[in-house]
Amino acid sequence: MAPLRESRQQQTVVLAYSGGLDTSCILVWLREQGYQVVAYLANIGQEEDFVAAKAKASKLGAAKVIVDDQRDSFVTDFIWPAVQCGLIYEKRYLLGTSIARPCIVQGIVRAAIVNGASFISHGATGKGNDQVRFELGVTALAPQIKILAPWRMPEFYNRFQGRTDLFEYAKQNGIPLPVTPKQPWSMDANLLHISYESGVLEKPSTPAPADLYQMTCDPEKAPDAPHQLSVRFEHGVPVCVTDHTTGTEYTEPRQMLEYLNTVGGQHGVGRIDIVENRFVGLKSRGVYECPGGEILYQAHLDLETFTMDREVLHFKEDLASKLAKLVYCGFWFSPEGLYLFDCVRASQTPVTGTVRCKLYKGSVQILSRDAPVSLYNEQLVSMDVQGDYDPKDAEGFILINGIRLREHHRISGAQ
Repeated sequence: MAPLRESRQQQTVVLAYSGGLDTSCILVWLREQGYQVVAYLANIGQEEDFVAAKAKASKLGAAKVIVDDQRDSFVTDFIWPAVQCGLIYEKRYLLGTSIARPCIVQGIVRAAIVNGASFISHGATGKGNDQVRFELGVTALAPQIKILAPWRMPEFYNRFQGRTDLFEYAKQNGIPLPVTPKQPWSMDANLLHISYESGVLEKPSTPAPADLYQMTCDPEKAPDAPHQLSVRFEHGVPVCVTDHTTGTEYTEPRQMLEYLNTVGGQHGVGRIDIVENRFVGLKSRGVYECPGGEILYQAHLDLETFTMDREVLHFKEDLASKLAKLVYCGFWFSPEGLYLFDCVRASQTPVTGTVRCKLYKGSVQILSRDAPVSLYNEQLVSMDVQGDYDPKDAEGFILINGIRLREHHRISGAQ
């Protein structure tokens, strides 16, 4: 192990540590630069051997290793607000990674403050969104803490120009190397989703490998029998999920999401393969699995349409689109982000009720919906009962709305 530089020995840095090769090398490199390193691992539902990762970080010289179980907070404080607000980026991406980052930032800032750290470090690359999300989050919550981003530091990236250099450094410093071949793509997982990018996925014209998916089955191979369930919301927040096959009810937030992930995954729900616009200005391809999120998004959207005033719904959709972009770009804790969260939440007061869904070969089909209070008036809308509606009123409505069309025709004809 390389000797520490005395000038920095008293400075503490909290490293967002994953246990992988990159952050393990960064941990040792930071110690080589003279920093005291606290390794921080957030448990947000990814499949990880946290005991082994903690032991590895300690062996590599971390002064302290924190394994922070954030799973419940991740669901109630981040995923549920995203569901309530109907957040979706560029009409397809349910923001599984974007939502996780402020959760991790909140935890690592807390760890930095408790441990008297002057720095927070991460292993995000210089081309991606995560560097922005981490650092804007830290700036919003604790601007006095400085950032060390090795992949943007010349003394690091000039030394480690590829994985070959990292492997050699690992061998020299006793860092355990992966025992299985690395998959030709990168993966990020949490309770809400799994994302895949880079490697073989960087060529948009090439279909994703069939063995890539870990959370969902191939919709073509999903069960031939559909599965029915209901989701109950209160003010836009999920409060109960009922499995109509077993009669089981799930009411704990994490339990609800885990059940929806399982049953949705069994039926191939929630796969997308998209090209998206990164905040840093690049277009990138991402493949995502988000079965529980897709079910909740579709059920919530249906209940909103059923219970909300038309114009409020349309305004809310515009605000939610802006809010989704802010979250994607790392502005969860920004003044405008907090303001928009409050605005959209205010629209959710009437969004209380139950939506029944059918899962079948990759699709979420809405079967029915019910709410204690709704703007749906059966008598008013019925084609069999006139109710409190005079058809003759429509004549003036149509004439008024037609004025600008007649005027447009008049000037078009004059040209």
